Order: sequence, then structure tokens, then C-alpha cells
Amino acid sequence: MTTFRSGKPVLTRADVQVVEKTTPFHGYFRVDRYKFRHRLFGGGWSGEMTREVFERGHAVAVLPYDPVRDEVVLIEQFRAGAYAAERGPWLVEVVAGIVENGEAHEDVARREAKEEAGLDMGALAFVCDYIASPGAMTHSVKVYVGRVDAEGAGGVFGLPEEHEDIRVEAVRFDEALTLMRIGRVQDAAGIIALQWMALHRAELRRAWGVP
Repeated sequence: MTTFRSGKPVLTRADVQVVEKTTPFHGYFRVDRYKFRHRLFGGGWSGEMTREVFERGHAVAVLPYDPVRDEVVLIEQFRAGAYAAERGPWLVEVVAGIVENGEAHEDVARREAKEEAGLDMGALAFVCDYIASPGAMTHSVKVYVGRVDAEGAGGVFGLPEEHEDIRVEAVRFDEALTLMRIGRVQDAAGIIALQWMALHRAELRRAWGVP
């Protein structure tokens, strides 16, 4: 068992015992049911517990950014989860997509930028890798900022066979921050990418050769 610098124990996957795993539902998504117990910080073991875990694969999200025009490209589309949560179901987001088997994350970013926004993406800057809802899902998201030429960006994109109807718009970066502050951008990946840009925008523009 490893420790923090303070000497307190750090628990790992080895400190979990899976008693049983079943799959009560497997459709477009999958739900697994685990029965397990784990070590306690104070010593000993927890009681046996049951948890359902939602499986939907892992994703890549990318904020298209034009460092010359200082514009980001945002998309807007219908989201069933937001509707079910009794929120406005058309959300302003960043480009995102699910990683297929064997697919590189950077390739996903470029594929989705083309499919969802009609953009050819250049250099990518890694932002972070986070678990969307660790209490209930395995779903993780790798976030990037991708260099694009935003001149002429806009229109409606998406794959009809996937029922995608995606509106695309290029906005100045300060306007995008305002959209986030007033709650028009509500998904975690979009908020994370825009806040990262607020901290690193000048540094990123220099790295991409824009004074």
C-alpha cells in the first residue's frame, strides 16, 4: 500500500474485491451490476454493496480555435438527457465523439471536427482527461484545443444516419466566455476547455506562432 507524503494510506484497485458482476441490460448502451466490498481508510473492510455502472465508451472533446482571428467554433444540438432533466434541450457545446476500437484520440478529434463542423483541424493542444461521472459511469473524456481556420465557419452539419442536426457558429473568444458565464454552455467538456483557454490563451497563441 502506497502513501501520501503525509503518510496517510492511498487505496488502489487492489483494495477492491468484486464478489459478482452481471449485465442486466445491453442495448445501444450497457449497464453492469457489481457486488463488491473495499478496504476502509480506518482499516478493515466495508460491507458488501451493489452498484449499477453505466457503460457508454470513452470520448474525445475538442474546442476548435483560430488563433489569428481569436475565435472559437461552437456547435449547438439537441440533447435527450438535457430534455429529460427538464432543461433547454438544445445545448451549446464543443465538438466531441466516441472513441472506436483501436482509434487514436487525436484522430477522433480530427474526424469529429470534420463531421460535426466541417473543419480541417491542425495542431492539437491537450487539456485534460477526466471521468464524467465516477459514481455511476466508466465514461472518460479527453479534452483538446485544436487549431482551425474559422473564416467562413458555420452552417448545419452532422451525419443524418446518426440523427445529427448540428448548428455551427464561430464566435470571438470573449463572447464564448460570456456564453459560458450565462449558462448557455452547460456540458463539462465545454466549460473545461473554455476555462483552460482563459488561462492559457496567450501562451497557446505564441506556441502557434501568433503574437
